[in-house]
Parts: sequence; C-alpha cells; structure tokens
Amino acid sequence: LPQPLLIAAFAAVAALAATRMLRPSRATSATEPGAVRPGRALGTGAGLGALTGLLGVGGGFLAVPALVTVLAFEMQAAVGTSLLIISVNSLASLLTRGATTSGLDWTLIAPFTGTAILGAWDGKRLAGKVSGPLLQRTFAVVLLAVAAFMLVDALT
Repeated sequence: LPQPLLIAAFAAVAALAATRMLRPSRATSATEPGAVRPGRALGTGAGLGALTGLLGVGGGFLAVPALVTVLAFEMQAAVGTSLLIISVNSLASLLTRGATTSGLDWTLIAPFTGTAILGAWDGKRLAGKVSGPLLQRTFAVVLLAVAAFMLVDALT
C-alpha cells in the first residue's frame, strides 16, 4: 500500500480512538474480577495486532485506547498494561531479528533509548500526580493532534 494511504489510515484510526476516549464511559472497570471477557480480549488483541502489522504502529497510541474503550480499563492500568504489551512485543522482535542487528546505528539507538527510559521514569512520576480522567482526556487530545498532523502530512 502507498505510504500516504497508510498514514491516512493510521490518522483515521487514531482520531476514532481519541474520540471514543473523550466520550464518557459506561462500562464496568476491567480491574474488577471477571470484568473482561476472554473473547473480547482476544478479539481486541487480534485487531490491534492486525493494525500494528498493517500500519507499522500500535504501541501506546492504539493499545491504550483499545484497553480503555473496548476492555474498560482504568487509564493507569491501561498505560501499565500497554507498556507490558510493548515490552513483550519488542523483546520478541529483538529475538527474531537478533542476527540482523549488525547494521543498526548504535550511536543513535543508545542515546535515544537512554533518554526514552529517563522520560518514562519522569512520566510515571508525573502520572502519579494526575487523576485518571484528566490523564485520559489529555492522552485523547494529544492523540487527536497527532492524527491531525499525520493526516495533513498524508494529504500534502
């Protein structure tokens, strides 16, 4: 598929996810025992995996909205669960591509990784000071902005 189409598709999915996150939820919290149905979790995971494979993105941009809107996770639980999903996916990718890492530019990767880890620690500290609903709205607004910028980029 052409890159502009993939970028526009991601922008549309991200905008939809952000819009759903901005709407008030009537669902039961997934942290309650038995609240998440296994079939729904499997379907959500498969759909997220398909989108990740097709669009080359997923991570927190799509996992967090899916966990919040489809599986009714509280925002903080969705962020932590998303990070675990990303970590497992990244480790699996690294293990399967381990033999091909010789062409990687470690002078770029190492500082990027180090500062990303520091940013994650700082983000966790800040998230502890923000309520779940405010964090959810902020995430949704940032996701909408990213979707808008990506759509403009795809159309120009």
